[in-house]
Amino acid sequence: MACDLWLVPLVDVLCQSPDNPFAEELAVYDSALNEAGLPPVPVHGYMPGLTGEVAPVAGFDYDALHLLRRAHLLLACGLEVTPVDQLGSDYEQLLEMFEPTAQQSHLVWHFDHAGAYVPVDFAAPLSNDELLEGGGPLGSSHGLLRELHTIAPSLGIDPANPPAPPAAPPGPTELEEPALPTEEGGPYARERHVWLGLHAAATRSLAQGSMILFS
Repeated sequence: MACDLWLVPLVDVLCQSPDNPFAEELAVYDSALNEAGLPPVPVHGYMPGLTGEVAPVAGFDYDALHLLRRAHLLLACGLEVTPVDQLGSDYEQLLEMFEPTAQQSHLVWHFDHAGAYVPVDFAAPLSNDELLEGGGPLGSSHGLLRELHTIAPSLGIDPANPPAPPAAPPGPTELEEPALPTEEGGPYARERHVWLGLHAAATRSLAQGSMILFS
């Protein structure tokens, strides 16, 4: 099953529009950030080259996303990072055994079909009743990028000079539609494919002041 990542430019032309489709979500995010003593989601009056256009930045399948999360959780728990052909019960056991560690991870503790990463720096994902009723825990683009850099060497990626990211989906991918194929081989091919997509999204989120959405 396919999962898309979208970039939502946090600019006036979109966020201050009465037709802003993300108004309710942004209000919930601002409330959660305020509860945590953090600044609201930043909205820019003008960003050169940016309009209010929302566009896909990456696409991959859900299983591959969980394979990357499994690898990061193994590393975060001080365990050996090993490749697997497919997800098994060991990942669920890891989540149960090391739930406090998982809950501190922006990469792991996030819904895989909804939710957002915002360009505000905070240590651990934010969670409250309003967030859980909607898109799930709120992640930080800064935190996501830090964790991607941490797991990169275990996947054979130099975080300071990563390969070019895969092409973004040309448009929305249906849930039951297969994701774009992984272009490279190797024991961590699927994890690397997701890593590159998430890295592209997180980097652009911080550079452009955009919000990352899962769909």
